[in-house]
Amino acid sequence: MSLPAEISFEMLTPEIVAKTIDHALLRPDMTIDEVVAGCKLCAEYQTASVCVKPCDVKIAAETLKGTGVDVGTVIGFPHGNSPANVKVFEALQALEDGAVELDMVLNIGHLKSGRLDKVLGEISQLTSAAKAKLPTCCVKVIFECSLLTDDEKIAACKLVEEAGADYVKTSTGFSTGGATVADLKLMRANTNPSTVHVKASGGIRTLDYLIECLQAGADRIGASATAAIIDDMRARKAACSSGQPTESAQ
Repeated sequence: MSLPAEISFEMLTPEIVAKTIDHALLRPDMTIDEVVAGCKLCAEYQTASVCVKPCDVKIAAETLKGTGVDVGTVIGFPHGNSPANVKVFEALQALEDGAVELDMVLNIGHLKSGRLDKVLGEISQLTSAAKAKLPTCCVKVIFECSLLTDDEKIAACKLVEEAGADYVKTSTGFSTGGATVADLKLMRANTNPSTVHVKASGGIRTLDYLIECLQAGADRIGASATAAIIDDMRARKAACSSGQPTESAQ
Protein backbone atom coordinates (compact mmCIF):
# COMPACT_ATOMS: atom_id res chain seq x y z
CA MET A 1 0.00 0.00 0.00
CA SER A 2 1.62 3.23 -1.17
CA LEU A 3 1.62 6.51 0.72
CA PRO A 4 -0.46 9.40 -0.59
CA ALA A 5 1.44 12.16 -2.38
CA GLU A 6 0.47 14.58 0.39
CA ILE A 7 1.07 13.31 3.92
CA SER A 8 -1.50 14.58 6.38
CA PHE A 9 -3.91 13.15 8.91
CA GLU A 10 -6.76 13.75 6.49
CA MET A 11 -5.07 11.82 3.67
CA LEU A 12 -4.07 8.84 5.83
CA THR A 13 -6.18 5.87 6.93
CA PRO A 14 -5.56 3.31 9.68
CA GLU A 15 -4.75 0.77 6.98
CA ILE A 16 -2.15 3.02 5.34
CA VAL A 17 -0.57 3.82 8.70
CA ALA A 18 -0.37 0.12 9.57
CA LYS A 19 1.41 -0.62 6.31
CA THR A 20 4.14 1.91 7.17
CA ILE A 21 5.04 0.08 10.38
CA ASP A 22 7.71 -2.53 11.03
CA HIS A 23 6.58 -3.77 14.44
CA ALA A 24 9.69 -4.20 16.60
CA LEU A 25 10.10 -7.23 18.87
CA LEU A 26 13.76 -6.76 19.75
CA ARG A 27 13.98 -6.49 23.53
CA PRO A 28 16.74 -8.83 24.73
CA ASP A 29 14.52 -10.24 27.48
CA MET A 30 11.53 -10.93 25.24
CA THR A 31 10.13 -14.42 25.68
CA ILE A 32 8.92 -16.73 22.92
CA ASP A 33 5.33 -16.22 24.10
CA GLU A 34 5.78 -12.48 23.76
CA VAL A 35 7.22 -12.90 20.26
CA VAL A 36 4.26 -15.03 19.19
CA ALA A 37 1.82 -12.54 20.71
CA GLY A 38 3.59 -9.68 18.91
CA CYS A 39 3.41 -11.53 15.61
CA LYS A 40 -0.31 -12.14 16.11
CA LEU A 41 -0.73 -8.43 16.79
CA CYS A 42 0.96 -7.72 13.44
CA ALA A 43 -1.46 -10.07 11.70
CA GLU A 44 -4.43 -8.44 13.43
CA TYR A 45 -3.37 -4.89 12.54
CA GLN A 46 -1.86 -5.85 9.16
CA THR A 47 1.46 -4.08 9.61
CA ALA A 48 4.05 -4.04 6.84
CA SER A 49 6.28 -6.40 8.78
CA VAL A 50 7.48 -7.67 12.10
CA CYS A 51 11.14 -7.17 13.03
CA VAL A 52 12.44 -9.88 15.35
CA LYS A 53 15.79 -11.04 16.66
CA PRO A 54 17.58 -13.54 14.40
CA CYS A 55 16.88 -16.38 16.84
CA ASP A 56 13.14 -15.72 16.51
CA VAL A 57 12.86 -15.63 12.69
CA LYS A 58 11.63 -19.22 12.34
CA ILE A 59 8.87 -18.83 14.93
CA ALA A 60 7.82 -15.50 13.40
CA ALA A 61 7.69 -17.01 9.91
CA GLU A 62 5.59 -19.91 11.16
CA THR A 63 3.23 -17.65 13.08
CA LEU A 64 2.75 -15.18 10.23
CA LYS A 65 2.53 -17.65 7.34
CA GLY A 66 -0.30 -16.65 5.01
CA THR A 67 -1.12 -13.41 6.85
CA GLY A 68 0.42 -10.95 4.37
CA VAL A 69 2.81 -9.61 7.02
CA ASP A 70 6.50 -9.86 6.12
CA VAL A 71 9.15 -11.14 8.51
CA GLY A 72 12.25 -9.02 9.06
CA THR A 73 15.25 -9.31 11.33
CA VAL A 74 18.36 -7.43 12.38
CA ILE A 75 21.95 -8.10 11.32
CA GLY A 76 25.05 -7.10 13.31
CA PHE A 77 22.68 -5.72 15.92
CA PRO A 78 22.85 -3.44 17.78
CA HIS A 79 26.41 -2.10 17.38
CA GLY A 80 27.40 -3.17 13.86
CA ASN A 81 30.78 -4.47 14.97
CA SER A 82 30.74 -7.98 13.45
CA PRO A 83 33.10 -8.61 10.53
CA ALA A 84 31.52 -8.35 7.09
CA ASN A 85 31.61 -12.11 6.45
CA VAL A 86 29.81 -12.74 9.74
CA LYS A 87 27.08 -10.26 8.79
CA VAL A 88 26.71 -11.97 5.42
CA PHE A 89 26.40 -15.38 7.08
CA GLU A 90 23.85 -14.02 9.54
CA ALA A 91 21.85 -12.50 6.68
CA LEU A 92 21.81 -15.69 4.63
CA GLN A 93 20.80 -17.76 7.65
CA ALA A 94 17.96 -15.31 8.35
CA LEU A 95 16.69 -15.67 4.78
CA GLU A 96 16.92 -19.45 5.10
CA ASP A 97 14.84 -19.25 8.28
CA GLY A 98 12.09 -17.23 6.58
CA ALA A 99 13.04 -13.55 6.78
CA VAL A 100 12.47 -11.36 3.73
CA GLU A 101 13.67 -8.06 5.21
CA LEU A 102 17.13 -7.45 6.73
CA ASP A 103 18.00 -4.43 8.87
CA MET A 104 21.80 -4.38 9.09
CA VAL A 105 23.82 -2.07 11.32
CA LEU A 106 26.75 -0.59 9.43
CA ASN A 107 30.20 -0.49 11.03
CA ILE A 108 29.90 2.81 12.89
CA GLY A 109 33.53 2.93 14.00
CA HIS A 110 34.80 2.38 10.46
CA LEU A 111 32.50 5.11 9.15
CA LYS A 112 33.72 7.56 11.79
CA SER A 113 37.32 6.58 10.99
CA GLY A 114 36.81 7.53 7.37
CA ARG A 115 37.19 3.92 6.17
CA LEU A 116 34.45 4.39 3.63
CA ASP A 117 35.75 1.63 1.36
CA LYS A 118 35.33 -0.88 4.20
CA VAL A 119 31.81 0.32 4.95
CA LEU A 120 30.86 0.22 1.28
CA GLY A 121 32.38 -3.24 1.00
CA GLU A 122 30.34 -4.77 3.82
CA ILE A 123 27.06 -3.24 2.65
CA SER A 124 27.74 -4.34 -0.93
CA GLN A 125 28.73 -7.87 0.12
CA LEU A 126 25.64 -8.36 2.23
CA THR A 127 23.27 -6.81 -0.30
CA SER A 128 24.68 -8.83 -3.19
CA ALA A 129 24.65 -12.11 -1.26
CA ALA A 130 21.15 -11.57 0.10
CA LYS A 131 19.65 -10.63 -3.25
CA ALA A 132 21.41 -13.53 -4.96
CA LYS A 133 19.64 -15.87 -2.51
CA LEU A 134 16.32 -13.99 -2.50
CA PRO A 135 16.04 -11.30 -5.22
CA THR A 136 12.94 -9.79 -3.61
CA CYS A 137 14.49 -9.35 -0.18
CA CYS A 138 14.71 -5.86 1.27
CA VAL A 139 17.99 -4.62 2.77
CA LYS A 140 17.89 -1.70 5.19
CA VAL A 141 21.06 -0.11 6.55
CA ILE A 142 20.99 1.32 10.08
CA PHE A 143 23.20 4.37 10.69
CA GLU A 144 22.74 5.10 14.43
CA CYS A 145 22.40 8.79 13.63
CA SER A 146 22.81 9.97 17.22
CA LEU A 147 26.47 8.88 17.05
CA LEU A 148 27.23 10.54 13.69
CA THR A 149 27.90 14.01 12.36
CA ASP A 150 25.81 15.31 9.48
CA ASP A 151 28.73 14.80 7.12
CA GLU A 152 29.01 11.19 8.23
CA LYS A 153 25.28 10.67 7.72
CA ILE A 154 25.53 12.10 4.20
CA ALA A 155 28.52 9.88 3.43
CA ALA A 156 26.59 6.84 4.68
CA CYS A 157 23.64 7.74 2.45
CA LYS A 158 25.90 7.78 -0.59
CA LEU A 159 27.46 4.44 0.37
CA VAL A 160 24.07 2.77 0.78
CA GLU A 161 22.95 4.07 -2.59
CA GLU A 162 26.14 2.89 -4.28
CA ALA A 163 25.88 -0.54 -2.65
CA GLY A 164 22.36 -1.07 -3.97
CA ALA A 165 20.62 -1.48 -0.62
CA ASP A 166 16.97 -0.52 -0.36
CA TYR A 167 16.68 1.68 2.74
CA VAL A 168 18.62 4.03 4.94
CA LYS A 169 17.48 3.79 8.57
CA THR A 170 18.03 6.21 11.42
CA SER A 171 18.58 4.13 14.53
CA THR A 172 18.56 0.81 16.33
CA GLY A 173 16.49 2.11 19.23
CA PHE A 174 19.24 0.87 21.59
CA SER A 175 21.68 3.81 21.56
CA THR A 176 21.72 7.43 22.69
CA GLY A 177 18.92 8.71 20.48
CA GLY A 178 16.23 7.82 17.98
CA ALA A 179 14.64 9.22 14.86
CA THR A 180 14.60 13.00 14.46
CA VAL A 181 12.86 15.09 11.83
CA ALA A 182 16.15 16.80 10.98
CA ASP A 183 17.90 13.48 10.31
CA LEU A 184 15.03 12.20 8.19
CA LYS A 185 15.07 15.33 6.05
CA LEU A 186 18.84 15.03 5.67
CA MET A 187 18.65 11.38 4.66
CA ARG A 188 15.83 12.00 2.20
CA ALA A 189 17.73 14.93 0.63
CA ASN A 190 20.86 12.84 0.13
CA THR A 191 19.38 9.70 -1.44
CA ASN A 192 17.55 9.07 -4.69
CA PRO A 193 13.87 8.54 -3.76
CA SER A 194 13.34 6.32 -6.80
CA THR A 195 15.87 3.76 -5.55
CA VAL A 196 16.45 4.31 -1.82
CA HIS A 197 13.75 4.56 0.84
CA VAL A 198 13.99 5.98 4.36
CA LYS A 199 13.07 4.22 7.60
CA ALA A 200 12.57 6.11 10.85
CA SER A 201 13.17 4.12 14.01
CA GLY A 202 13.67 4.88 17.68
CA GLY A 203 11.31 6.80 19.95
CA ILE A 204 8.25 6.83 17.65
CA ARG A 205 5.48 6.16 20.15
CA THR A 206 2.60 8.39 19.01
CA LEU A 207 0.51 8.87 15.89
CA ASP A 208 1.43 12.54 15.70
CA TYR A 209 5.15 11.81 15.67
CA LEU A 210 4.69 9.02 13.14
CA ILE A 211 2.97 11.51 10.83
CA GLU A 212 5.78 14.03 11.39
CA CYS A 213 8.30 11.39 10.39
CA LEU A 214 6.37 10.55 7.23
CA GLN A 215 6.15 14.24 6.37
CA ALA A 216 9.93 14.53 6.84
CA GLY A 217 10.55 11.84 4.24
CA ALA A 218 10.19 8.46 5.94
CA ASP A 219 8.58 5.63 4.01
CA ARG A 220 8.68 3.08 6.81
CA ILE A 221 8.43 3.38 10.59
CA GLY A 222 10.01 1.12 13.19
CA ALA A 223 7.83 1.07 16.29
CA SER A 224 6.78 -1.07 19.22
CA ALA A 225 3.77 1.09 20.17
CA THR A 226 1.93 -0.18 17.10
CA ALA A 227 -1.41 -0.97 18.70
CA ALA A 228 -1.58 2.39 20.49
CA ILE A 229 -0.71 4.28 17.30
CA ILE A 230 -3.25 2.52 15.07
CA ASP A 231 -5.96 2.53 17.74
CA ASP A 232 -5.47 6.28 18.08
CA MET A 233 -5.81 6.69 14.32
CA ARG A 234 -9.01 4.65 14.29
CA ALA A 235 -10.46 6.63 17.19
CA ARG A 236 -9.66 9.99 15.58
CA LYS A 237 -11.10 8.92 12.23
CA ALA A 238 -14.25 7.70 13.97
CA ALA A 239 -14.51 11.03 15.79
CA CYS A 240 -14.13 12.91 12.51
CA SER A 241 -16.87 10.81 10.92
CA SER A 242 -19.20 11.65 13.79
CA GLY A 243 -18.32 15.34 13.67
CA GLN A 244 -16.44 15.38 16.97
CA PRO A 245 -13.19 17.40 17.26
CA THR A 246 -9.94 15.43 17.49
CA GLU A 247 -7.21 16.23 20.01
CA SER A 248 -4.52 16.67 17.41
CA ALA A 249 -3.94 16.26 13.69
CA GLN A 250 -0.95 17.04 11.56
